[in-house]
Amino acid sequence: MKYSEEISNKLNILLVKNYDAEKGYLKAIDNVDGDRLKMFFKRRSSERSEFAKELRTEILQYGQIPDDSGSFKGVMHRNWMSLKSTFSSDNEESIMEEAIRGEKASLKEYNELIAEPNLPPTIDFLLLKHRDLIQSAINTEKVQEELSS
Repeated sequence: MKYSEEISNKLNILLVKNYDAEKGYLKAIDNVDGDRLKMFFKRRSSERSEFAKELRTEILQYGQIPDDSGSFKGVMHRNWMSLKSTFSSDNEESIMEEAIRGEKASLKEYNELIAEPNLPPTIDFLLLKHRDLIQSAINTEKVQEELSS
């Protein structure tokens, strides 16, 4: 496999995960009442949309075709969030816990790709930027939880 294909395949995995996250956050907005949570999910959805655009651009620059759909696993996760919110007495808290769990999984995937040797500087910079924004979102939400406790 050519290097450009290998890099693009790895970026495509992140691209699909970002599509999944964006859709998940949009779905979460419909399942919460609190304005603070709606805003949090709206910002995350927008952020993931931007991540996807940036990843698409990188994949295209390598002459490869970006994957423009979400994953089956992402659909299942969104369905689980919906089901969980339907039966949960503490709907918003369980949705937020699920969102944070998803963010931590994304963080792990970004860290694994960042650890790959010989990434081109533009991709390394992009992945570090995305990873840092995901970490910041997790930290911000944890601080908000502490302040509201």
